[in-house]
Amino acid sequence: MTIQILGPGCPNCNRLEENARAALDQLGLNADVEKITDSDRFAEMGLLMTPGLAVDGEVKSSGKVLSAEEIASILKS
Repeated sequence: MTIQILGPGCPNCNRLEENARAALDQLGLNADVEKITDSDRFAEMGLLMTPGLAVDGEVKSSGKVLSAEEIASILKS
């Protein structure tokens, strides 16, 4: 599994990454966490607002910082 954090590296993007790592810890999952800062890649993935969260290349959230619990819920489904 690969979790991708999409954003320019702003504080919200960093917080989203921290929450994603916390969700992985809560669930006991092992996954790669990749930060994507290239706006061309955002467009290719269909992301309109940052920060974005994608799982295995599929955008699951955009424009908000999800909590660790919200991310855990996405990862469990």
